[in-house]
Amino acid sequence: MEKVTQLLIEQGTTWGMRIVGVALVLFVSWVIAGWARRRTAQALEKRAFDAMLARFFANVVRYAILAGAVLGCLGVFGIQTASFAAVLAAMGLAVGLAFQGTLSNFAAGIMLLVFRPFKVGDVVKVAGEIGAVVEVELFTTELRTPDNRRLVIPNSEIFGKTIENMTHHETRRVDIAVGVAYEADLDKTREVLLAAAKEVQNVLEDPAPEAYLDSLGDSAVNWQLRVFCKTSDYWTVRQEAVRATKRSLDAAELSIPFPQMDVHVSNVTQLAKQSA
Repeated sequence: MEKVTQLLIEQGTTWGMRIVGVALVLFVSWVIAGWARRRTAQALEKRAFDAMLARFFANVVRYAILAGAVLGCLGVFGIQTASFAAVLAAMGLAVGLAFQGTLSNFAAGIMLLVFRPFKVGDVVKVAGEIGAVVEVELFTTELRTPDNRRLVIPNSEIFGKTIENMTHHETRRVDIAVGVAYEADLDKTREVLLAAAKEVQNVLEDPAPEAYLDSLGDSAVNWQLRVFCKTSDYWTVRQEAVRATKRSLDAAELSIPFPQMDVHVSNVTQLAKQSA
């Protein structure tokens, strides 16, 4: 009985020390991984490295340290890493089927980093949402919307679908749609719209502003005033262009008609007698 008790004490002490040691190693590894991630990101950013790739490589360093620590701790309990790798390979199919969405997000994240349809700071429209790119991680992309909301979108919802990068080019065209009454002279309307474009600040001269005759609508002749500006000035120029268009049309006494509908009422009784 004494031998059994002594054996239990020895085994308990041995395994207890191992468990404590493993817990300490994992904690220290977690701290080191976080520190290494921050230092890697800072070092790459100081060298004018792309912010999106800098954060990606920083995350890779963090996960690599954590994975190495976990594999090292398994050896303490007598688990051979070679056999562990074989077990992982055997479980790969089941894990892959269970985490299809996660793996597709990971693959999409890699493709976004390779092809780089956008970078941190760009304003994009993806998955039906518009926002500035804050960070592209392994599985998700974070956006900040114009009304200051935080969106975390799975990468699989972005890659392989339409991506609209609104700030990729330095310039952008502003389209102002306006309907003018049919009675208005076309040449005069064009002159008024072009004059309105000249009143707007930050409008580029090349390409020159254009008053485009779009279509003949049900209630009005539809025009578009098209001007170019720097992408950073888009919303300011758009607002000023709408204001200048309205004021110029009012000054020229060119009306913007309301939607109209002509209703013809027939005498039902009279029609019934004629048919009889």
